[in-house]
Amino acid sequence: MTLAEQFTALDDFLFSTRQYWQCTAFDYDELPWPTLEPILAALTDEQVAELDSDQDALYRFFTPYITGLENLAGLCTLVTAQVKRTEYPFWLSNGIKGRKFEQLQDFVAALGEQTKPVLEWCAGKGHLGRMLAFNQAPSVHSIELQQHLCDQGQHSAQQQGLAMRFSQADVLKDDVSNHFTQQQHAVALHACGALHQSFMQQACNAQTKQISLSPCCYHLFTDDVYIAMSERAKRSELKLRHRDLKLALQETVTAPSRVAKVRKTEVEWRLGFDAMRKAITGSTSYVSVPSVNKAVFSDSFKAFCAWAAEKKSLELPQDIDYEYFLQKGKIRKKVTERIELVRHVFRRAIEVWLVLDRALYLQQQGYQVTVKTFCEKQLTPRNILIQAHLPL
Repeated sequence: MTLAEQFTALDDFLFSTRQYWQCTAFDYDELPWPTLEPILAALTDEQVAELDSDQDALYRFFTPYITGLENLAGLCTLVTAQVKRTEYPFWLSNGIKGRKFEQLQDFVAALGEQTKPVLEWCAGKGHLGRMLAFNQAPSVHSIELQQHLCDQGQHSAQQQGLAMRFSQADVLKDDVSNHFTQQQHAVALHACGALHQSFMQQACNAQTKQISLSPCCYHLFTDDVYIAMSERAKRSELKLRHRDLKLALQETVTAPSRVAKVRKTEVEWRLGFDAMRKAITGSTSYVSVPSVNKAVFSDSFKAFCAWAAEKKSLELPQDIDYEYFLQKGKIRKKVTERIELVRHVFRRAIEVWLVLDRALYLQQQGYQVTVKTFCEKQLTPRNILIQAHLPL
């Protein structure tokens, strides 16, 4: 199957099943799919969590109930890059946390031999660039927004005798087109949203010979309504918004139990406060409350409600039954989790759709393109690598 054929099949399936994923869980007090209500209600919270952590198990569980789902795993399957990690000296990995270092090792291995000067996009301290320079890249030019990260990266590169230089730039505002050349390998690992889209467009404009990127956070720095990159995606009937793009990011590596416990409390309290707000105001729609320091959730539900009410300019009556609304929040959380479970069936499909849109855009510009996974999901669920090169 070509990339275009894979995209078209995914596009058709996502459009035909959009009632299952193009919704916001917090908007509902009850499950919105009567046919799925019996099986979802029968699941324990532990079973929901177990299914949510295993994408293949999700496909198997819902296949009898959602038409065409038996084909989705195949449509989302990508070739796995055959990588052999390079061993690096301790001084190069110093300061890079274990899982992150393994991601970088696999990414660098998947890129193959470096024969061209490298442009490293949204480089941070240049960890990736230093590994590429160590791996015999002729030179590395690292572009980064924050000057102090440029300074730290430059200092490390000089200490380690690596052929690197840093440039500070706001890549969405500054003119950085002169950093792209034809005889170059442009590389971006986990640049978010418009950051990697701008990278692709500028590399194509410069006819940069080789482009490698792993996209991330597709909704950031973009309009609320998704603007497709490829002509094929522009013809799609799907209309994606930020909430849909965020769905692509909801396959996560398991959080520590402490983090999961705080998250559970946060959702219950937010939904409990929302039920309280609706009872006081007569409103029927969900209204979000701003993010807050997680320390708030080690206090009391009453204290959280007082804080949230202030943020929403809501006066709370003296005789509120806080325990009643807390229980409402806990009940609504069960509904929310089961709605999210159904939506999560489609999270990888949305991501692969977005990745293929990017790959097809590069093909339109004359590049030969491959799409692979470069590491195990346990290291990062954002494990897709797009590689493009201009034929000789």
